[in-house]
Amino acid sequence: MAKFSVRDRSDNSLVGAGSGSSRGNRGQGYWRDLDWILLVSGLALTILGSLLIWSASRADLASETDPHSYLKRHLINVVVAIALGYVASRLNYRWLRAYTPIIYGVSFFLLLLPFVPGIGVTVAGARAWIDLPGGLTLQPSEFMKIAIILMMAALLSEPQDIEDEPSGRDFLMALGAAALPICVILVQNDTGTVLVLGTVAISVIAVAGVRSRWLVALIGGSILSILLAIQLGLLKEYQVARLTSFISPEQDMGASAYNANQARIAIGGGGWFGTGLFEGPQTQGKFVPVNESDFIFTVSGEELGFLGSLVLILLLGVLLWRAAMIAWKADDQYGRLVATGVLAWLAFQTFENIGMTLGIMPITGIPLPLISAGGTSMMSVWIAIGLLQTVRLHEVRAAI
Repeated sequence: MAKFSVRDRSDNSLVGAGSGSSRGNRGQGYWRDLDWILLVSGLALTILGSLLIWSASRADLASETDPHSYLKRHLINVVVAIALGYVASRLNYRWLRAYTPIIYGVSFFLLLLPFVPGIGVTVAGARAWIDLPGGLTLQPSEFMKIAIILMMAALLSEPQDIEDEPSGRDFLMALGAAALPICVILVQNDTGTVLVLGTVAISVIAVAGVRSRWLVALIGGSILSILLAIQLGLLKEYQVARLTSFISPEQDMGASAYNANQARIAIGGGGWFGTGLFEGPQTQGKFVPVNESDFIFTVSGEELGFLGSLVLILLLGVLLWRAAMIAWKADDQYGRLVATGVLAWLAFQTFENIGMTLGIMPITGIPLPLISAGGTSMMSVWIAIGLLQTVRLHEVRAAI
């Protein structure tokens, strides 16, 4: 079983401890040792996403007193998200590891709040949001992604005694840490997040080096569980329709496949160079629902065209590449598993979100990282980027 130790093998001090001069040296080293490619690509994606959200929301708020109110709220979320990412990057992740059970417990408690009458909010059939003052909402499952990654990494990163792989007990505990919130989120009807967390769990377990038969059994059990859920009617009819409509969207023009068909029309109409920002007929005509969040890629395809969308995809590719390099070069198993979990999360969401707009993946309510609107999603992704920087900084300092 993992030991949640506060001490760091290479630095026996806690976060923030030490003399003034040593803190100053660490401060200079922090900026020097950051993965600047990761940081710049994240900032570029955030700026590009803000422009696309501005265009998508202008049409919806054209008749309002302030047509830029949505953008202003989004920019506030961006500032808060980047600040949280900075805080996460300054943490010694071995210290963070000691408090992982608390982070997990608080995140799980928040995950239950949407079920409380008067607090929980249902959006698009999913009761997955908490109502906050000022007309704001919070989606706890976004923070649960981080908590699951940290907990699984802690449980699987320290094999007992002389074992060179996680024990069966560690494997089951890590699996349970992921399965419990996944079941809760499934009851909330948020199938998109369930798919993300399932991908994260399988990826972390695979990289942790568990026995092959356990991994095969896990994948097989996951597929069987999905099929049983459909057959037993545990998934609602609209959820099944969303997951299957991409197979033959032309047969369901007025229901589940409507969004997908409108999305392809928008993307196809953009051509090579696009119609120009704020000039997309589908975007400004509000033909594609929720195109400021779930279908944000349609705004890029229509208004920025193929070349603009290619730049967006390349930036996302750079972000994922740096996450993969940080996982590959991590100097210990814990950092490697944390970075792997973040990589699996962002890679799956990117592929699923863009794929569903192109008609090659089922429709789910999964945002495009750093591009789609949604304050909780933006905050969780920037915290994840901060954790990647923490792993990177630990690796660089361990090599000195």
